[in-house]
Amino acid sequence: MKILDVLKKKAILADLKAKDKKGVLEELVTPVARIANLNRDDLIRVLLERERLGSTGIGGGIGIPHGKMKGLDNLVVGFGLSKKGIDFESIDGRLSYIFFLLITPEDSTGLHLKALARISRILKNDLFKENLLKASNRDEIYKIIKEEDEEF
Repeated sequence: MKILDVLKKKAILADLKAKDKKGVLEELVTPVARIANLNRDDLIRVLLERERLGSTGIGGGIGIPHGKMKGLDNLVVGFGLSKKGIDFESIDGRLSYIFFLLITPEDSTGLHLKALARISRILKNDLFKENLLKASNRDEIYKIIKEEDEEF
């Protein structure tokens, strides 16, 4: 599975304005809800419920908020970059800058885990993360992800 198979360019936000976790989720969800034809508020609710189980701030400046939705046909991914960093209640207590949002159909556990594993794997590459943090617009981010996608 390639990330760009499920991440549309319109779902890439190069400069998140949010200052807290809920704000990040609201911002990330907006283009994804439009692309997937989902109710934005329902999507936010699903993500906040998932966050109550434990933060998806995995540390190292990364957040991977994710959830499952009824009525969704395919996996949908969003991406956001925060220049200032956001307190996403990460396990290491540090700010988060890079966000991948994953929304999968309710009954597709295998797909959900496969997507999480793929994103987690590419985020282990420090050069990839550095390049993302330096990116200034959607096109640059798309290109960086595309290059990394082709490596794997």
